[in-house]
Amino acid sequence: MLFALDKSLSSEEGFADVKACLTSPLAKLIIWGLLSALLYHLVAGVRHLIMDMGVGESLEGGKRGSKIVILVSVVVILLAGVWIW
Repeated sequence: MLFALDKSLSSEEGFADVKACLTSPLAKLIIWGLLSALLYHLVAGVRHLIMDMGVGESLEGGKRGSKIVILVSVVVILLAGVWIW
């Protein structure tokens, strides 16, 4: 992604090349996969921040929190997929 950013900022032709490459279905799938991993990591990190405040530290709270993380992650990942496509 850093290479694509560098190439797109170097010239108009580079920008056109990167734009053409990123509109392919394979590139969109790769971007969606990377974004999905980052979004899951973000949601799980927020859960851990909430647990650091003392909420959901019991076994039942941990199980409930993990289900909420998965549910919220699926929703956010699907929204990201709609945004990409």
